[in-house]
Amino acid sequence: MKLQMLWLALVLLAVETNAAKQINNTSIPALIVFGDSIMDTGNNNNLPTIMKCNFPPYGKDFPGGSATGRFSDGRVPSDLIAEKLGLAKTLPAYMNPNLKPNDLLKGVTFASGGTGYDPLTAQMMSVISVWDQLTYFKEYISKIKQHFGEEKAQNILDHSFFLVVSSSNDLAHTYLPRAHRYDRTSYANFLADSAVKFVRELHKLGARKIGVFSAVPVGCVPLQRTVFGGLLTRRCNEPLNNMAKQFNSRLSPALDSLDKELDGVILYIDVYDTLYDMIQNPKKYGFEVANRGCCGTGLVAISYMCNSLNPFTCTNSSAYIFWDSYHPTERAYQVIVDTLLDKFISKVL
Repeated sequence: MKLQMLWLALVLLAVETNAAKQINNTSIPALIVFGDSIMDTGNNNNLPTIMKCNFPPYGKDFPGGSATGRFSDGRVPSDLIAEKLGLAKTLPAYMNPNLKPNDLLKGVTFASGGTGYDPLTAQMMSVISVWDQLTYFKEYISKIKQHFGEEKAQNILDHSFFLVVSSSNDLAHTYLPRAHRYDRTSYANFLADSAVKFVRELHKLGARKIGVFSAVPVGCVPLQRTVFGGLLTRRCNEPLNNMAKQFNSRLSPALDSLDKELDGVILYIDVYDTLYDMIQNPKKYGFEVANRGCCGTGLVAISYMCNSLNPFTCTNSSAYIFWDSYHPTERAYQVIVDTLLDKFISKVL
């Protein structure tokens, strides 16, 4: 009897602990996500692009060890945020051909790895631009109306949490082809203005609770350190980080102004400082390696270069901040989401 009581107590404690990790969400019916590989859960799988990851060892820590098209060892922020909202443990990719109408109700991600605010970014990588993602969003709302009625569609528009996450690919890859037209500052400003334009368009389509991620310290991802940080020292690419900071300094006040102008809630979500601190002080967050990825040698491996034939992939992904040479591990994403989301979600509940 005592053993049964002890077992019951442990079960209740586990349930209570898991519930504490979730936000008490009574008003957000769905999570709708736009952006790039940080939030992509498989939208690139059937595209004619090299920006794919639906093969091992990607997904090695995903439930079932399945390579779903997520650019990580496991889940990505779109999944983790959906779980934190109590919606689902994973967020489906809208381009998944097996989606059924009921799968749409708690939200989807339109994000496409390799894309950006600059249309040239998606064009160069043969992926879905954020602007085309808005077109797919219109289609999504039409499907909700068709299968579940106008009232359900309006509820999703009014009360869902919409997330926009982009800029890294623009800054890291598209600036150079644009350098004849922009200097670093003006290009960062162009991207920030494009992000604001995107939010305006999303608001016109009915979204009322919108969060926009800042740029990350993209100059500190392992690939940038390998190529631009010096052969031995592999320092962060500070000119690239400075562009990210310029983007953020332009975006933040612009979104604050938009929040005052438009009905609903428009949030700027600063992830730069948290990720930068994690990279500079990995042990503070329980990580061992911050300057290279887990996959392969961790120096340049990404997409098809991160494959199951590479014999150097680490066994303990959670000790690394980065999974490949560009994307964080699930555990790093979890730290970021746990650190940032509570205070922002409370503003849209």
